[in-house]
Amino acid sequence: MNKLQPSAIAALEGALRDGMTLAVGGFGLSGIPADLIEAVRDSGVKELTVVSNNMGVDGKGLGILIEAGQVRKVIASYVGENKLFAEQYLAGKLEVEFTPQGTLAERLRAAGAGIPAFYTKTGVGTLVAEGKPHEVFDGETFVQERAIKADVALVHAHTADTDGNLTYRFTARNFNPVVATAAVLTIAEAEVIVSPGELDPNHIVTPGVFVQRLVQATARVKDIEQRTVRQRTVAAGAEALAV
Repeated sequence: MNKLQPSAIAALEGALRDGMTLAVGGFGLSGIPADLIEAVRDSGVKELTVVSNNMGVDGKGLGILIEAGQVRKVIASYVGENKLFAEQYLAGKLEVEFTPQGTLAERLRAAGAGIPAFYTKTGVGTLVAEGKPHEVFDGETFVQERAIKADVALVHAHTADTDGNLTYRFTARNFNPVVATAAVLTIAEAEVIVSPGELDPNHIVTPGVFVQRLVQATARVKDIEQRTVRQRTVAAGAEALAV
């Protein structure tokens, strides 16, 4: 079944509504579905609950939805790179549910596996565990965490076939595979799109059964949140050889 759509806007048609829960792959600016995020912004949908590892940075990634005032609640593990996010949170304009990073990944994975809840030691004895059921296993206390099932998931893949099978490249693999399985409707953008049968079945990470719509990603410069480089040292004798 060919799932390819002519544009990101077309891929989102009929999928968005005010107050919905949106799960988004990526880690900061790495591996984010930038075209789809921009299409969400342009749709004008509001009161969103956004589930993602973090909210990008000011003016980029999911930060553009914060800028547009379209987000009501965020479920994330890290938000330190977005100043506007912090301002809205401290002003009481934005609800935030902080979740430990591994727990967030497992809550998404659990939804895709049909597991409604699970127990973990992470967060026991902290604010994260307040108000949640606890249980003792083998003499140790665990806290219950609920799976996160989103209405729509947006993911970025490196290569896809038109049946929706996805592969990822390097760190862009981060949260995308678990997000892809954790929604009623999953929409993927891919840098390279090929015909069915061209992907090695052994290399497929997200099977097409999880993906309902697909769009060609726009070629763009991949942003880096903070470029950090070390001082280059000159090896002994190299200066003399360079003269």
